Amino acid sequence: MTQLEKKVIALLKDDARRSYSEIATLLGVEENQIKTIVTDLEKQGIIVKYSAIINTEKTGEDYVDALIEVKCTPQARSGFDAIAKEIYKFPEVKSVYLMSGTYDLCIQLESKTVRDVSLFVSERLSTIDSVTGTATHFIMKQYKEGGVVLNDETDRRSDGNT
Repeated sequence: MTQLEKKVIALLKDDARRSYSEIATLLGVEENQIKTIVTDLEKQGIIVKYSAIINTEKTGEDYVDALIEVKCTPQARSGFDAIAKEIYKFPEVKSVYLMSGTYDLCIQLESKTVRDVSLFVSERLSTIDSVTGTATHFIMKQYKEGGVVLNDETDRRSDGNT
């Protein structure tokens, strides 16, 4: 990966709304070059999706965000990959990570109620043969997401800039 590609990625990670023109100006290159780089990064699967960071407390919508740690027995030939694949297919699963430490996988789950999370763990997750244990943690409040401070009007970004 070139240095220019890395710089484009860094700018888009910081703010995915940046236009090709703005990125080109910031990096001192032609707009068409940026468009080509972004298109190539998308085709390669390096840029997978553009998303917004939402301050859910201000939406007025109720939902439950949970982190579920999972202990599991790795499968022959596929290790943890097949288990992770089975888990990430559930629509309420936002993220799945392979972890070091006591637990093997960490799942980020979004549901409407605590009961929905409980049912997910008891009826879907625990019924997977390789899963040997779980620990569920409910997120009570978001303070910072994706490098952005959510609830302090004077300090929105991790670098202190507004």
